[in-house]
Amino acid sequence: MPISTAEKRANFRKLHESGCFVLPNPWDVGSARYLAHLGFKALASTSAGYAWSTGRPDNKVTADDVIEHLALLSAATDLPVNADFEAGFADDPAGVAANVARAVKSGIAGLSIENSTGKADKPLYDDTLAVERIKAARAAIDSVDPAVMLVARCEGFLHGECDLKKTAARLIAFADAGADCLYAPGVASDEEITTLVKAIGGKPLNVLTVQPTMTVAHLASLGVRRISVGGALARVAWAGFMQASQEIAGQGTFTAFAQGVKGGELNKLFAN
Repeated sequence: MPISTAEKRANFRKLHESGCFVLPNPWDVGSARYLAHLGFKALASTSAGYAWSTGRPDNKVTADDVIEHLALLSAATDLPVNADFEAGFADDPAGVAANVARAVKSGIAGLSIENSTGKADKPLYDDTLAVERIKAARAAIDSVDPAVMLVARCEGFLHGECDLKKTAARLIAFADAGADCLYAPGVASDEEITTLVKAIGGKPLNVLTVQPTMTVAHLASLGVRRISVGGALARVAWAGFMQASQEIAGQGTFTAFAQGVKGGELNKLFAN
């Protein structure tokens, strides 16, 4: 019997209380069910992976489409789902709040809000507006179900603003604004990670696996609470598809098919 949304949300919060867990990012129902089959404890959507699956680039999908996608992922398994909700699909706090409230009703257990504007000339929101956006997201969540976790992101390292002190200050401000978990995608060194872990004073830190040499055990030893992979799994899947397709188109051969999983195995997986 499927567990309730309330149980999923309670389970998700409990995961953040201690230890370290991996939050893999499926891009559709099938990939979500396979990750659940492997024993992961929670999932996160990937804006990039979902966009590519619809033939669009990242950040070019509408809020309506994403919310529909989140509902499908949330219903696909008994695992809690953290939503990659980009920048809330609005610049102003009121717009963020309206969209976040809609997203929470999709059944998600957590929701991430970026500090990225999507504009090349000004990639990050001003500090004051960034904090107001997180406050608005928190209020919107609380108006629907306070059990849903709010993850606040600072994208400075992704846009060349690799100022660790400034990043830490932003994350602290986001925590004060109501964020339950903090996330600065792009931080990679031990020094960067441990500095942020100490700065946020016990709040969970999410780290993105930006380097293939990272390991769960090492990140856990640094105090990281959760690890996400972003669009990496989707990129790996695309790599296999593109390699096989390019071989057919360019050489007229089919040797890549030898690496494919058997249809019977997939049928058995999805029959359960």
